[in-house]
Amino acid sequence: MPWQECNVMDEHLKFVARLLDGEKMAALCREFGISRKTATS
Repeated sequence: MPWQECNVMDEHLKFVARLLDGEKMAALCREFGISRKTATS
């Protein structure tokens, strides 16, 4: 399967939407491969 292109803004919006839906910050950071510091800045 080929790599999928991703847009940084799309990924950011997905992260924020899931956070607002009640998912835990730590779990989302692990899944998206970012630090909590990066997620809160």
